[in-house]
Amino acid sequence: MTLIEWLQASGVELPGRSEAIEAGVATALTLAMLALGVVAGRRIGPRIAALVQRFAIARGDALQARICAITQHLAAALLLMTLAALWPWGRLAGVPIGLALGTSVARAGFQLLRGLGLPRWLARIFAIVCFIALFSREIGGLEPVTRLADQIGFTVGSRRFSVMLLVTMLVTVVAILAVTRVATRITEQWIGHARGLDPTQKLLAQKLASIGIVVIAFFFATDLLEIDLTSLALFSGGFGLAIGFGLQKTIGNLIAGIILLMDRSIKPGDVIALQSEIGWVNKIGVRAVSIITRDGKEHLIPNENLMTQEVENWSYSDRNVRVRIPVSIAYDNDLRLAQELMLRAANESPRVLKSPKPSVWLMSFGDYALQHEILAWISDPESGVGNVRSDVLNRLWWLFKEHGVGLPYPQRDIHIRSLPMGARHENLATSPVPDTQHRDSQNPQ
Repeated sequence: MTLIEWLQASGVELPGRSEAIEAGVATALTLAMLALGVVAGRRIGPRIAALVQRFAIARGDALQARICAITQHLAAALLLMTLAALWPWGRLAGVPIGLALGTSVARAGFQLLRGLGLPRWLARIFAIVCFIALFSREIGGLEPVTRLADQIGFTVGSRRFSVMLLVTMLVTVVAILAVTRVATRITEQWIGHARGLDPTQKLLAQKLASIGIVVIAFFFATDLLEIDLTSLALFSGGFGLAIGFGLQKTIGNLIAGIILLMDRSIKPGDVIALQSEIGWVNKIGVRAVSIITRDGKEHLIPNENLMTQEVENWSYSDRNVRVRIPVSIAYDNDLRLAQELMLRAANESPRVLKSPKPSVWLMSFGDYALQHEILAWISDPESGVGNVRSDVLNRLWWLFKEHGVGLPYPQRDIHIRSLPMGARHENLATSPVPDTQHRDSQNPQ
């Protein structure tokens, strides 16, 4: 008995010749639609990627590759939908069309949600739901699937939650999250290109716009999901009280961040000093301020700390910063020549400003050196202060060597009051003229 005879004897209905031909034609056309989708991804994808990079925040080669893949799958899905609507295909012919259509939409949705930053597991669940829905629609309709999903469920209080309701809620929430992410990025990009606002005002406007978009999306989602907020009034009151105590610091940091942006005391790009740490402000977030030091370390400081603690802002009203460079010279040097060389070394340093001019101060007469300070001004403190000090001192070293200016070293005067008799006779025997006093040649006293 052949396989066909065995299937017929088992009661399995085999497709006829016309159905098999129709399925073959549907398969060939499906492969052609998929090939056209690949062509569309390669030809149209880069143009769409360039347009998205113009109006979105994210950039780079990874974004272009993702957009090309989304374009390929969406183009194939549109062509397959058109193919399915042009002819009343049978159930067997709908299998290849449904498989290709469900796979294309699922892969496009997965890539889109991942590109918007949603979790991988959520994107996978959304893709699986899309595949099952589209494949079922092509091979026999969604009614049997929806009927089965509606029968499986559980009851909480007076409301029944079925699998169909949970899937609908999941798809709705994912769609609202995706739209919210897209609206937030477009709004931030639009505000970032506004010419009438400075960087701090742009950042504040972006934060407020993001909060407004999230609030609107929340109320829109509650309306779509038919959630009655009045029934949650008592619960929300207790929950809000718990949130008030538990998230007191978080809310405080949020308000402190908004105040920092409004009064513009600390802005992105400012150079600040906080507890012996010096760095430039990279980002003012909802909870903390990101500060990057010259060592490449990124510190996340809560917004409240910047509101309550003393902070040195080197670029609050003026970006010019004065650098103090201590220099000591020996007493027997030409003072005017040494000071001229100090000014020359400061003026030759590329980062030292010509206006205000650098200056040299004589600070004190030390025990064995004349204490000076070179005062030099720079306008880019975010590039570091220590490297300016090092550059000036390196130049000054070679200038001192060239002009014979000596550096001091610690010395002390030794006065010999008396010697024991044995040591005195030994000293007289070895030296005809006893050295009873040694005076430091560097010390004028």
